Amino acid sequence: MEEKDIKRAGLKITQPRVKILDLLSNSPEHHLSAEDIYKSLLGNGEEIGLATVYRVLTQFEAAGLVNRHHFEGGQAVFELATEEHHDHMVCMKTGKVVEFYDEIIEQRQREIAKLHNFRIKDHSLIIYGEFLAEENPA
Repeated sequence: MEEKDIKRAGLKITQPRVKILDLLSNSPEHHLSAEDIYKSLLGNGEEIGLATVYRVLTQFEAAGLVNRHHFEGGQAVFELATEEHHDHMVCMKTGKVVEFYDEIIEQRQREIAKLHNFRIKDHSLIIYGEFLAEENPA
């Protein structure tokens, strides 16, 4: 995402918004808490307060630029909003989040909805568990 996305969302382009959007766009981690973003900005020499980070993230969420997730046992995390649907696996030991997409799971959900005469508007699948030590998650 870029500055034009901020403007397209109906928000003014400000330094904090640009810095936070840039961080979310370029972070190797796709799910960041407000505190993660704040610490990263501080580490980069930026003088943006934690309250500003929360305010910008709330504005981005309202504008549809980010999605907020409340994974069990953890604080809220934010990821850039995309058109591509995906689900999540959350490690209950480490809090690590892995995104995945599986067409078989998606198809099965559509079949179950049809069976119950139900129209899916949106859905979210979150699988909680633990990554095994000898395996590396994708």
